[in-house]
Amino acid sequence: MRVGVYPGTFDPITLGHMDIITRGAKLVDKLIIGVTTNIAKSPLFNDDERIAMVKAEVAGIDGDIEVVGFNSLLMDFADAQRASVVVRGIRGVTDFEYEYQLTGMNRQLNDRVETVFLMADVNLQPIASRLVKEIAIFGGDIHKFVTPAVKDAVVSRIAERGLRQGMA
Repeated sequence: MRVGVYPGTFDPITLGHMDIITRGAKLVDKLIIGVTTNIAKSPLFNDDERIAMVKAEVAGIDGDIEVVGFNSLLMDFADAQRASVVVRGIRGVTDFEYEYQLTGMNRQLNDRVETVFLMADVNLQPIASRLVKEIAIFGGDIHKFVTPAVKDAVVSRIAERGLRQGMA
């Protein structure tokens, strides 16, 4: 059985993530979505909320898909899941340069795991969770970038935290 992992913070999960998940699930027998905390980011949602959000969003996708939280090196997580493939989405050249460096480091840690890059759908390439949150904080409409359920969760969380910014 070929197991793949698709790691990310998914804060929030976007239509771009969903595209990579849908396509990545076709490449492996089982796709494990690893929801992690990136120490360089301040998440809008906590780990449990992000895991629940991702589970809800992927429920209707064909394939054997599991959502698992992790807080370790990706290669250690891949080993624990018995994965032989890491699936990564690429939006453009900047993503590729960053992912290329990560892949090289990961190969040094565990050369039994291959990384597969999937180019984001051309219509979804500009979408980034960071930008979705920024647009929402400034009152912009994010419906083109996330599902309705995720949009509601983001807008609600921004209101709860008093993060909404007004016009200057």
